[in-house]
Amino acid sequence: MPLSLKQIRYFIATADAGQVSQAAIEVNVSQSAITAAVKQLEEDLGVTLFRRHNSGVSLTAEGTRFLQHA
Repeated sequence: MPLSLKQIRYFIATADAGQVSQAAIEVNVSQSAITAAVKQLEEDLGVTLFRRHNSGVSLTAEGTRFLQHA
């Protein structure tokens, strides 16, 4: 499945914010929309882009590389 601009936009917003909830506010969508899009992006790419923490998310090495190209 080809990557969508929506997935990339949500990924960048999440990477910048460090939290799914804050990214959702910034792009004016639900948290579940961000979560689903990022999960699908990770499945499509076959890598984990974020480490999930209680306080938010941080980029993995693969996530950092993908962000440089996004």
